[in-house]
Amino acid sequence: MSQRVMITGGTGLVGTRLTELLRQRGHEVVHLSRRAQAGAVPAFTWDVQKGTLDERALNDVDAVIHLAGAGVADARWTAARKKEILDSRVDSTRLLQKYLANNSRVKTFIAASAIGYYGFTTADEWVTETTSPGRDFLADVTRQWEDAVDQLALPSRRVIKLRIGIVLSANGGALAEIAKPVRWGFGAPLGSGRQYMSWIHLDDVCAMFIHALENATLSGAYNAVAPKPATNRQVTEAIAAALRKPLWLPPVPAFVLRLALGEMALMVLAGSRISPEKIIQTGFRFTHTDLRAAVADLLGT
Repeated sequence: MSQRVMITGGTGLVGTRLTELLRQRGHEVVHLSRRAQAGAVPAFTWDVQKGTLDERALNDVDAVIHLAGAGVADARWTAARKKEILDSRVDSTRLLQKYLANNSRVKTFIAASAIGYYGFTTADEWVTETTSPGRDFLADVTRQWEDAVDQLALPSRRVIKLRIGIVLSANGGALAEIAKPVRWGFGAPLGSGRQYMSWIHLDDVCAMFIHALENATLSGAYNAVAPKPATNRQVTEAIAAALRKPLWLPPVPAFVLRLALGEMALMVLAGSRISPEKIIQTGFRFTHTDLRAAVADLLGT
C-alpha cells in the first residue's frame, strides 16, 4: 500500500537513493530540509537550533524516516565538532518528538543509527543487537541518539532503528575515499589491516529502510550490514582489483593515522564483526553479499 513518507536528510548519500527507490515503489515522498523547495519531491523547512518546523511537512504523512545528522568523518573531532555531531542527532530527534507528540497518523518512525553503538574492537566475536554499547565517543553519541528515538514510540506508533555499517557507494562515503589513493597507485591497508569493516551496499541499506517501512511487524534495533564483514585489507584489495591497480605499499602505520586524524583515527584502526541475522530472520534478502562483486558493481568494472 502506498504511503506518504517524510524524510529528514533526504538529499544525503542514503536519502537521495532512498527517495528514488521509494518513489519507484509508488510511495509519495517529502523532505524536511533547511531550504524549502517545490517540485516532484517538495522540501519543507526546519531549524533544529531554533526549534522550529514547518508543520505542513507532516500533512497526511504516514511514516517518518530520520536520516539527518552531521557527518562524523567530515572534520577533525574538536570539542566544538563533537558537540555538533551529538546535538545534530539528539536535538533534531527531540524536535521531531515535539511535533509528533500528538500526531496519531504517523504510524512508523524509522531512524538511522550506526554500528558505532557497539564501540570499536578488533575481536572476532560476532556482535548482535543484544551486545552492550561501547564506551568511546561515537558509542556514547549513538546511545543518546537512540534513547531520543525511543521516546517517539507510542502504542499506535512503532519505532525502528537501523544500525548502519560502512555504506559503499560510488557517489561518496568510505568507498570513494579509500579508492582515491588506490586510483593513483598509492593504496595501502590501514594499521594492521585486520580490523573489520562491516559494510553494506547503498542499495541494500535503502532496501532495508523500505523493508522496515512496508512490514508492520518490525520494531526495535536491527543491524544494517552485509552478512560477510571484511577486513580493511580485504576491502582495499577488492578496490584495487576492481580498478585493476597494484597494491605495493606497506600498511599505513597506526601512529601516522593518529597524528593525522587524532581521536577520529579510531574509526579506521578498529572495527567490529557485526551480524545482520536479526533482519534476515524478518524475511529481508540482500542483493549484494560478496564484497568484490559489490565493489565492482559500484566502481563500474
